[in-house]
Amino acid sequence: MNERVTSKDLFAPPAYAHAVRSGTLVHSAGAVPVDVEGNLVGPGDRIAQTRQVLANLETQLAAAGASPSDVVKTVVYVVAERGEELSGVWDVVRASPFSGAASTLVGVTFLGYTGQLVEVEAVAVID
Repeated sequence: MNERVTSKDLFAPPAYAHAVRSGTLVHSAGAVPVDVEGNLVGPGDRIAQTRQVLANLETQLAAAGASPSDVVKTVVYVVAERGEELSGVWDVVRASPFSGAASTLVGVTFLGYTGQLVEVEAVAVID
């Protein structure tokens, strides 16, 4: 049975859950760089947005009973035109508690929120 999880400590997502727990698997929605009121954090600053995204991702996972050490896979999306624009974001992810997971880093043209430059989704396995 799947359990949809939404954290009261985060901005309420429009029509989707922050995470879904299915048995021992937890799949997160893409964590976004907004504060609890829904305001974009770090306009124009990939590093500030990455830090907010990772903090939000940790909160999403916690609401479903998972922690960064339970994460087995992440996908990191970065709005970028050149490869070097990805490296600063990747450095923040590698220095985070999520660094042990298998990960994919993807440059994209745009993301869902106006001004959003970074999004990270995760899969965790819990007992």
